[in-house]
Amino acid sequence: MTVRFVRPVSQSAYLGRRLALSALLLFVIVALAHRFGPLSEPDFLALLFLSAAIAAVSLPLSLVGLVRLWQVGADGGVAAMKGLIYAALPLGTVAYGAVQYYAKPAIYDISTDLADPPAFISELHFAQRWLPRPPVPAAGERRAQFAAYPGLIGRRYEGALDRVYDGVRKASLSARIAIAKTDGLSLVEPDRTERSAPKDDQAPVPDIAPVPLPRPEPSLDGAVGNPTEVVLQGATRTLIAGLRFDVVIRLREDAETTFVDIRVVSRYGPHDLGFGAEIAEDFLDRLDAELLGLSGG
Repeated sequence: MTVRFVRPVSQSAYLGRRLALSALLLFVIVALAHRFGPLSEPDFLALLFLSAAIAAVSLPLSLVGLVRLWQVGADGGVAAMKGLIYAALPLGTVAYGAVQYYAKPAIYDISTDLADPPAFISELHFAQRWLPRPPVPAAGERRAQFAAYPGLIGRRYEGALDRVYDGVRKASLSARIAIAKTDGLSLVEPDRTERSAPKDDQAPVPDIAPVPLPRPEPSLDGAVGNPTEVVLQGATRTLIAGLRFDVVIRLREDAETTFVDIRVVSRYGPHDLGFGAEIAEDFLDRLDAELLGLSGG
């Protein structure tokens, strides 16, 4: 009589693989729809958490499959390993976000000028839905920013406003910040209305010659404490996840010195996971490279 060995099959391993594959497919579709499609950030986060939850359910099933393979040689070891690999991406993404959430300060508004943050040209409002946040950053959030990012400060350049403005535009383009609105461009662009009109040979000559008036004495009252100012407003997105941030850059000229400040605001949620400071620091580093030799500290 022939004895035939029947190998047991681990149903948990195969079920875990199916669930993990479903979680991975959902994660990929949601990530692409948010990064390149119309999916809003609140919906993206909700579906991301759903894919991570499905992956979390598949994890113990895959582990049971590996245990069964070790104990009784049950079929399903390869399926269990695939399930663990499939579940790694959605679970790892949510785990990284959780680490950033607890490691970084709970702020969504970053500014290099804590006393007088640059103001947006036009305020933007987005439906937060299930991601509520305070409408205005509190003083405690500003102190938390200073404690977490003490090196995030504005830049001072010993150069004219128009020269620094050109560097800001190039740095913005390099940092993938799309400038949508500007204010104060008359300070950096030539005013064509003040150019002398072309001479007209047929113009009548006045009968009475104009009498020159005495030149007014220069006054410093309007210059002190009121530096010229140019504001640029735009938006950017993180490279991989495509999280949206609104950006405002302010240039202030005082005598022969130009100050540059940047403000980065997360579009959704009460926490920017540290991306706001990364965006600001990246822009300032690129600006320093563009204006190498003009930095005054």
